[in-house]
Amino acid sequence: MPEGDSLFRAARTLHRALAGKPVVRFETVLAQLSRMDDDAPIAGRTVERVRSVGKHLLIEFSGDLVLRTHLRMAGSWHVYRPGERWQRPRSAMRVVVETADFQAVGFDVPVAEFRTGRELARDPAVARLGPDVLDAGFDEDEAVRRLRERGALAIGDALLDQRALAGIGNVFKNEVCFAERVHPFAPVSALDDSTLLRLVRTARRFLEMNVLESSGGGMVTYTGLRRTTRRGDPSARLWVYGRAGQPCRSCGAPIAREKRGPEARSTYFCPRCQVAPLVGGVPNEVSGTSMA
Repeated sequence: MPEGDSLFRAARTLHRALAGKPVVRFETVLAQLSRMDDDAPIAGRTVERVRSVGKHLLIEFSGDLVLRTHLRMAGSWHVYRPGERWQRPRSAMRVVVETADFQAVGFDVPVAEFRTGRELARDPAVARLGPDVLDAGFDEDEAVRRLRERGALAIGDALLDQRALAGIGNVFKNEVCFAERVHPFAPVSALDDSTLLRLVRTARRFLEMNVLESSGGGMVTYTGLRRTTRRGDPSARLWVYGRAGQPCRSCGAPIAREKRGPEARSTYFCPRCQVAPLVGGVPNEVSGTSMA
């Protein structure tokens, strides 16, 4: 699933391509969007802004209309020049927003709906989100407070809860926990506020590293080269994610992989660097030297 950094880069690229320009063609195979277009045509409206909020991408049109999309596992947005050959088959197209200069094509987008600004503000999918990790006004204290509310929940699952922090996905969950030497299955209640704050700050730093101009500027919506280690070698760009059985980059112990939690997502960690949360039924010390 695309994470907050991917959506941020996609929104930035779409904004550069579309913002301030009138729509000359709107096409969709989605009945809900088509009905809106029939009643109040999108063509002729101006794209005012494109932005991301957590894992949601918002295209704002003149006339108080917003297209909200969520990509989930397989969706993507591409930008093309008019007449340029698409890299995906037409059968995968769900939405096209075209200006005189560019086509924005949403492929396999599973969630797409129009909302007015007022409706969007009340839409639970957006209104209940926690602080967006990549927002310029990110409130780290509020993020810590929301994590703290998750008490018995494993910290890894808490970091994935978009109502606590918006934008963190499974890759960053694993990388952040390793960087701060926190066991991903430690309950939030076993961590002090200073540890939660470190996790929040490292999450923000890791995502910011992946939205630099060099990590996907221009008209690139997704580079696929997410990094957390700052190492130049592409094979050494992540600490633990996807590295089950391989040696820890810090201590050499084999990286472990387990599936737990509500969605049983793969969790990667170093059993030596990230101390187990329970020993004899008693919470163990789960925070230590930071890799941040």
